Order: sequence, then structure tokens, then C-alpha cells
Amino acid sequence: MKYFAFIFLIFVASVSSAQDAQLESAKKKLQANDFKGAKADLTKIIDSNPKNKLALNLRGQARLGLEDFYGAIGDYNAALDIDSTFADALNNRGEAKMALEDDEAAILDFDKAIKFNAKFAEAYSNRGLAKYNIEDLQGAYFDFSKALELGPADSDKYFNRGVVKAELGEFISAIDDYTKAIEMDKTDAGLYNYRGVAYYNTGNLDLAIADYNEALKLDPKDPLKFENRALAKNAKQDFKGALDDYSKAIELNATEPETFNLRGVVKYNLEDHDGAIADYTKAIELDDTNPVYYDNRALSKTEKEDYAGAIEDYSSSIELYPSDPETYFQRALVKISMNNKYDACLDFKRAEELGSTEAKALIKKNCK
Repeated sequence: MKYFAFIFLIFVASVSSAQDAQLESAKKKLQANDFKGAKADLTKIIDSNPKNKLALNLRGQARLGLEDFYGAIGDYNAALDIDSTFADALNNRGEAKMALEDDEAAILDFDKAIKFNAKFAEAYSNRGLAKYNIEDLQGAYFDFSKALELGPADSDKYFNRGVVKAELGEFISAIDDYTKAIEMDKTDAGLYNYRGVAYYNTGNLDLAIADYNEALKLDPKDPLKFENRALAKNAKQDFKGALDDYSKAIELNATEPETFNLRGVVKYNLEDHDGAIADYTKAIELDDTNPVYYDNRALSKTEKEDYAGAIEDYSSSIELYPSDPETYFQRALVKISMNNKYDACLDFKRAEELGSTEAKALIKKNCK
């Protein structure tokens, strides 16, 4: 009897050893992003042992990599049915729920993962991302800081906290985090771009441009980076440089109305009103619901003394946004230029009713 028990123990040990080897093989495939191969290997393990929580968790990761989010959650659920304190499975299930944009449910999973493993830095990072998605910036700030405290520190953790700090208006502190992230990864164009935005918001335009330059060396095909550099150049009144950057952004992506609008503003500053009008017109073709584009085109038409065209644009703007006193005020000024004081005074009075202090002074001057 003892002899048969000994044989049975040897058999169990050999099966366990074989499954361990299969798990290691599947892990290597996951690391190599061979999700399909990993899933196939893990399914064989699970078929032979449906209670293998490690294999279920790993297959969930393989399914996550294959964007089979519901299937991944099913595997994590099965693993958690076996062990409800399995922190890795809770964290991974939270990631799958985030992928499905169910951030509130994801946070509950990350809460549990942290409850069962208080030093789970990845769960803190993930919870920070989910909180960021639901605009709980203070909560995200805490979680990203905790992830850094637990370590190991890496560029992603510093970057994540930097983004939150910037959104909270803490640009100088955000710059510190972006700088630490860059020290750890000098090949990520996005890090330079984000630090450039933070420098721009602190008024350090030269440093912002230097970061955008570095970002564009690493990623010369991103229109947003050209647009960001153009904003900084425009703020320095380097209108020619800004024009070149906006043109490059449009060359890379000709479907963004705001880029045409901003290039139109630069052309207006360069007194190229025909060029500005062409850009504002293109912006309107791409998005005819933005009153700012009509306002801007009206300004250029006014400079060209196309008063009828300017009034038409201001009127279109008012139809879209009838509570802006500035549009009534500007339309009134055009009507004054056309010697149409009666209608101008109606617009001045409407502008005053909406809160324009400038209109009040011009009413006294023109509307007696």
C-alpha cells in the first residue's frame, strides 16, 4: 500500500513540475507579446487543472493583450472564485474594466488589491489612472505619489504625477516630475512635449521651445508638437516661425479646424488678411459650429473694409452664441464704420445688457 502511495506522489510531483514549466513558457510568450500562443498554452493547463488560479490569471492577461476584455474578466473571475484575496487577479481585472471604460468598477478592484497587498505599487498606479479618468485629480495625485513611494521609481510614474500636477495648475512642480521622467527615459518625445507645455504655462517660452525642438527631433511626424511650438513662437511674436510650424502641422493633418484658425490668427498679425480669411474659411468648412472662427474672419474682413461680409460673420457668430457681449460690440463698431448708427446703437445696448463696460461709453458718444 505504501508502494502505491509513493508512485502516486511521484506522479503528482511530475505533473506539477510539468505545469510549472508550461506556466514559465506561457509567461515568456506573454513578455514577447505572443498573446495567442500564451493563451493556447494556458488553456491546455487549465483544461487539465481547472483550479489553477495562476494559469487563469495569466490567460486573462493573454486575453487582455488580445483585447478580449470580457473573456479576460471571465478568467479573472474564475481565479478569484478560487482565491478571493488574489491581489494580482484583482489588479488585472481592474485593468480590463478600465479598458472597457468602467473606471468606477475598476477602482473597486484596485481598492481590494491594495487591501490584500498594501505594497502593491502597480495597483496604486492603476487606481491613479482610473481616478484621473473620472476627474478625481486629488485622488490620482495621492495614488501616483504612493506608487513612487513604494517604488521602484520609473519614468511612467513621474510622468503620470506630472500630468495631474499640471492639470491642478502646479506647473513648476509638474516640471520637476517631467524632468525626473526625462532623466530616466531620454527617448520619449511625449515627455519633452509635456514639459514644454508646462514651461509655456509658466511663461518660460524659450525653455518651452527647446523642449518642443527635442520632441520634434524624436517624433517629427506629430502635428500637435508643431502646433505647440507655434503657440510658443507666436507668444514671442515670432510670427514667421509660428506660421511655418502651423503650416507643417497642417501638412501632417489637414482635418483639424483649430490649426487653420490659429494659422489665420498668425496671418492676421502679419497683416496677410486674404490669407487669414482663407484659413478661417477652411476652419469653418471643417467646423461651422464654432463662433470664434466667424468672429476672427469678421476681423480680417473689417481690415479689408468688407463691412457687409464682417456683419454677416458676426451675425452668424451671434446665432451660434447669442450671449457674448463682445460679438455685439464688434458688430456695432462695424455698423458705425458704415455710418449706420441706429443699428449700431441697438448692438451697443445689447452688449451693455450682457455686461460690456466698453459699450456703455460708446453709447454715450454715439447714441444720443
